[in-house]
Amino acid sequence: MFTSSLTWLPEEQWLTSAAAHQVRAKRFGEPFTERRMKRQKHPIDDFLFTYYTQKPGQLYRWHPGPGVVLGGQTAQERETWKFYREVIHPLTGERGFTVDLESFAQARTDAVTFANIILAGTATRAANFACFGLHEWAMAYKSDDNGIRHEYLPLRLGAAGTDAVVEESKIRCTHFDAFRFYTPEAIPLNELTPTRETQRDLEQPGCLHANMDLYKWAYKLTPAVPSELVMDCFELAWDIRTMDMQASPYDLTDWGQEPIRIETPAGKAEYVRLQKKFAERAELLRQQLLNVAQSVPVAQT
Repeated sequence: MFTSSLTWLPEEQWLTSAAAHQVRAKRFGEPFTERRMKRQKHPIDDFLFTYYTQKPGQLYRWHPGPGVVLGGQTAQERETWKFYREVIHPLTGERGFTVDLESFAQARTDAVTFANIILAGTATRAANFACFGLHEWAMAYKSDDNGIRHEYLPLRLGAAGTDAVVEESKIRCTHFDAFRFYTPEAIPLNELTPTRETQRDLEQPGCLHANMDLYKWAYKLTPAVPSELVMDCFELAWDIRTMDMQASPYDLTDWGQEPIRIETPAGKAEYVRLQKKFAERAELLRQQLLNVAQSVPVAQT
C-alpha cells in the first residue's frame, strides 16, 4: 500500500544514486578482489573485507533506506531481495519496491536490540585517549614464542624491542575484539579483561576498534540503513585501519606508510590528535545509526 509517508522515486532518479554508490564502493572492493585472485595480501586494504563479514558484492548493492519506493523496470529485481515489499502507485498502477521494515524487524530482532544497546551505551561514556594503540603491540608480544598475526610483516623494533614497549606501557584496552587476539603472555598485562558479555559495559567512543565497528553495525542493519551512511562508516573504518597499522609494531614502509612511533612522546601526541579527530567523525555517524536502530519496530522484551 502506498501512503503519504512514502516517497516514490522514478527509475532515472534512483539509478543515478545507485550508480554513484557503486563507483564509491568499487574503489575499495575491486582492488581487493583482484588481489585475492592473485593470492596477494595487503595489511591495510584487505582488512575491512576479511575481518568483517560483508563482502564486496554485498557492499556494491545500493539501498535507499526505509520510506522510499523505487519505481521502474530495474526495480522489479528487488522482488527477490530480502526485506523488500511491493508497493503499487495509486495513480499509475506501477509496481515499485520499498524496504519492508516490519519483516526486517521480525527477522533481525536480536541484532537490532544489541546494536541499540552498544550504540547508545558507547555514546554516553567518556572517551579514553590514552591507549596509544597498544592492542596491536600486545598481539605481537613474545613473538619469538608465539609468532605474529601478520607473518609477512617485519617488526619495526624487532621482537625484543616490541616486548620492551609492551612491558614499559600501561595497557588498558576496553575492546573485546582486540583483546581476544592478545598473545597469552600479554593477557594479564591488560588492566581490564573484556568479554563478549561485558562489551555493552566497556565500549567507549575513543576506541579505534569501536569506531571501526560502526561499519559492522551499519551493514548488520542494512537495508534499514541507507547505503550512503554505510559508505560513510566504511570510509571512517578504512581511515582508522590505516592509522591503526601506522601506530602498530609492524614496518609498513614497503606499503608506503610512515610509522606513528607511539613509543615516543611525539608519537603518542600524534596518535591522540588523530584519535580525537576520528572520535568526532564517529560521534555523528553513531548517532545516525542509533536513529536508524531506534526506528526499527522490534518487540520490546
